[in-house]
Amino acid sequence: MANSTVSLPVFFCLLLLLSFDSGILLKLANGQGKTWCVAKPSTDDSALASDIESACNYIGTKGGNCKPIQPGGACYDPNTLINHASFVMNAYYQDNHAQEHACYFTNSGLITISDPSYGSCKYA
Repeated sequence: MANSTVSLPVFFCLLLLLSFDSGILLKLANGQGKTWCVAKPSTDDSALASDIESACNYIGTKGGNCKPIQPGGACYDPNTLINHASFVMNAYYQDNHAQEHACYFTNSGLITISDPSYGSCKYA
């Protein structure tokens, strides 16, 4: 009996570790499956600028634009690369059916289950 109480916590710890790479934990925690893509806080400015350019170019080919992160746009303030990158990276991610690989962005993207919208800046 003592073995089963010791092995059960070990089993759950192993399950937790295995689920990080597979996305299982993310789906279990969220329940509904809604996720967003944002820029990792540790990403350097040159990578963020590149991510913005790439995502905006893609959005433009789909008939969209990056006006929300331009002066006067709903997501312009705060005027930081990380905030602008997060918004357009998420637009790209959502347009690609929230597939995990669509948030890679040279390892600068991070999937979250918390809606990053703020004020009048609404993430899809």
